[in-house]
Amino acid sequence: MCWRPLCRFLWLWSYLSYVQAVPIHKVQDDTKTLIKTIVTRINDISHTQSVSARQRVTGLDFIPGLHPILSLSKMDQTLAVYQQILTSLPSQNVLQIAHDLENLRDLLHLLAFSKSCSLPQTRGLQKPESLDGVLEASLYSTEVVALSRLQGSLQDILQQLDLSPEC
Repeated sequence: MCWRPLCRFLWLWSYLSYVQAVPIHKVQDDTKTLIKTIVTRINDISHTQSVSARQRVTGLDFIPGLHPILSLSKMDQTLAVYQQILTSLPSQNVLQIAHDLENLRDLLHLLAFSKSCSLPQTRGLQKPESLDGVLEASLYSTEVVALSRLQGSLQDILQQLDLSPEC
């Protein structure tokens, strides 16, 4: 009889018995910290201060605006759209923000899981039809409006996290 697999199993079992789950308040704190970091990154890009998040810009209606009450599902969907828009932009300014949005969405999925919610899979969203044309016509405006509206949405999400949002 081979004892090696049994020994490995017992070693792994002893290790797993000491591992504890991350407290959900820690995940929520990490989520808030990441949101603040993303907002700081947006503020560091100087040209984003020139447009209000509420301002309407023709042709950029596909960029989400502000939502007063957000569920975890709506937060994830909104961030998925922003992530898709930012990854379509050639600017190096937004690359790290797009990666941060991916991490933020993962944290939101953990929060949803802790509430026994299942968020719909939004990883493979189709690109808005007008995005390519708008990027070709007004790359700079798209970046400014997207970052400005993202900043407003992130501030709304930060406030909603304090209210313990629903699924």
